[in-house]
Amino acid sequence: MSETIDAAVTALNEKLDGKGFDGVAKFRIEDEGAIIVDEGGARAGDDAADVTLSADLDTFRAMIDGDLNPTSAFMSGRLSVDGDMGAAMRLAAVLA
Repeated sequence: MSETIDAAVTALNEKLDGKGFDGVAKFRIEDEGAIIVDEGGARAGDDAADVTLSADLDTFRAMIDGDLNPTSAFMSGRLSVDGDMGAAMRLAAVLA
């Protein structure tokens, strides 16, 4: 597991504030790996998910840091979404 994925898991768990996520979402970070977010929080993994969000590392960092709204990232083509759009919107609300 990369240091980038470790740091991203920590940042996502801080954003989730111990609440978990209703559903299963996967963040796929180009050239780094994948993170699963579910009722247990965030963890490194590449399991099956209701929705997969894919972005490059800079886009992912900007979303986690609050510098880029996930909806804006999607609309500008920097974030791709495959699967349940409702789950993606719920996750975007957590990241905002």
